[in-house]
Amino acid sequence: MDMSKPVAVVTGANQGIGFATAVRLARDFGAVALVARNRPKLDETAAAVQKIGADPLIIDLDLSDPRSGKKVVDQTLAAFGRIDALLNIAGAVPQIDLFEMNDAQWDSGMALKLHGARRLTVEAWPALKATKGSVVLMSGNSAVFPKAPYAAVGAINAAIIALAKAFSDRGITDGVQVNSVLPGAVMTGRRRSYLEHWAPLHNMTVEQATENFPREAGIARYGDPKEIAELMAFLVSPQARWMTGAAVRMDGGEVKSI
Repeated sequence: MDMSKPVAVVTGANQGIGFATAVRLARDFGAVALVARNRPKLDETAAAVQKIGADPLIIDLDLSDPRSGKKVVDQTLAAFGRIDALLNIAGAVPQIDLFEMNDAQWDSGMALKLHGARRLTVEAWPALKATKGSVVLMSGNSAVFPKAPYAAVGAINAAIIALAKAFSDRGITDGVQVNSVLPGAVMTGRRRSYLEHWAPLHNMTVEQATENFPREAGIARYGDPKEIAELMAFLVSPQARWMTGAAVRMDGGEVKSI
């Protein structure tokens, strides 16, 4: 590979928004490092990335492991010699009621989505500083309206926004751009699983719950992972270079507050 071509690292690249983002970035980057736990799914992402013309690197590991951040950076630099963009998308937080969620479940949610992203960003920082690179951390619109049934999701998403702000503050000095993204109801496998769990609790079929949710949320439709991927691609593009420290919400208008 031409070592002068830019390199992106995408976590959670095996499915949903992570998959869509990795494939979209293959149009703009010479190589994309694909990070997740599911090797067979990463193979599928790698094939899609390669078909577009970028070089894929599969890194199958668990980002909740404290040693994983260094492994991702070391393997990416060994393969491509640089990191120009880091997109922290991995993370599944249990959607359990505030009074039912135990400490282990809280810790599990934080370990991957918050601490996994934090450690990987810290480890990648010197490489990003060298390339004047960009970082995006995935939050969610529940950060701005946390509710009891999914308290951990809202709390951890809010922490991610604050973490991104802190990284962006250092990035102004170091030349690294950092933003966070707050998607709303995007139709992914995780969203389908949520609806399958939610529907019987409200005496609905999954089909009824899927149809009713947009109306109850005050939106026209579910989002598509490719729409979020386009936003991610913009945030790490030269056109967005002056945009840093922003928390960008893309939720179809679900959040009505300013």
